[in-house]
Amino acid sequence: MDKFSSPTTDTTDATSEPIRLTRFASSGGCAAKVGPGDLLQLVMPEGSMRLGSATDQAVLVGTETGDDAGVYLIRDVSSDGTGLVQTVDFITPLVDEPELYGQIAAANALSDVYAMGGRPLSALNICVFPKELPPIAARAIFAGALRAIHDAGAVLLGGHTVRGPELLFGLSVTGVVHPARIWRNVGARPGDQLILTKPLGAGLLSTALRKGLISLDEIAPSLAQVATLNRRTAEILSAHPVSAATDVTGFGLVGHSLGMTRSGSVSLHLDCDRVPAYDKALRIAEAGVTCGGATNNRAAFLPHVAVRPTLSAARVELIFDPQTSGGLLVALPAQHAPTALAQLHDAGIAAAIIGEASPRDQYPLYAD
Repeated sequence: MDKFSSPTTDTTDATSEPIRLTRFASSGGCAAKVGPGDLLQLVMPEGSMRLGSATDQAVLVGTETGDDAGVYLIRDVSSDGTGLVQTVDFITPLVDEPELYGQIAAANALSDVYAMGGRPLSALNICVFPKELPPIAARAIFAGALRAIHDAGAVLLGGHTVRGPELLFGLSVTGVVHPARIWRNVGARPGDQLILTKPLGAGLLSTALRKGLISLDEIAPSLAQVATLNRRTAEILSAHPVSAATDVTGFGLVGHSLGMTRSGSVSLHLDCDRVPAYDKALRIAEAGVTCGGATNNRAAFLPHVAVRPTLSAARVELIFDPQTSGGLLVALPAQHAPTALAQLHDAGIAAAIIGEASPRDQYPLYAD
């Protein structure tokens, strides 16, 4: 049986109903994030000091560009030092299967380290568990996360658990990166090609699953990709001169692409017909399915995007769809992109060249 068709840890018994994790959440995965417009008001209210890097020169990556993780320089008199990568991420369940949920949540958190060009070292569990959650389900969530942490070559050092009305699980992750090899979400140059390393549509699949419009068996192969670490992707891309990188999560392809334009030096042009989609995701979008995360993303980002008038409604939905444990979006010099893409394909990674960077124009982002 496909390991994503049912959890490897049995979470039912002969007298009980199957556990439905999604009943403990009002929305699934990264779609539960605070909307980008509301988040901006929370962290940068009018009249307040703008959040950013500390004056301490050891802060190599702070908050000013909304990057995937922070990087702090650990000084070493015998070398250039080591960049300490720190991040935290937790999500509500996309699926009802506890072990799969734990694996996806862990992969989602670990991805932030890979998006900085780093290597995870250690992790801490972050848990908000409703009191109605059976212990056997909690243990299965931990088991799925531990599998992902081990696959990343990292170790679990502990965690913290509290009771709450909604189910939340994720990791605080610490990693390392060489100070000269940090990937930032800004830094793309005109002429760079854009590579996306996972399909889009995780939010659409999760929403359709929650609404009973599709079965778990139908989307099991897609969920296997969602649960896959970005470790091998980052290892392959590290051999190439990456100009900029981020991972595509709750703010969707549009939101994270806009984040790559914050330096003000480039506009990005997305060829939306070349953007890969998970199987059945476009069909679900064509049926009019959407979620709150996509609605929030449209409200925040659409004014900054020039969308081709002939682009189908399903394709538009796809690029605003919130992702969970999404792929890396990287900018590479055009001469390196084909080789990098071929190496990703050889490793079984469903990557695609989806656009390019150009000198800054009227709009920071074009969805063509």
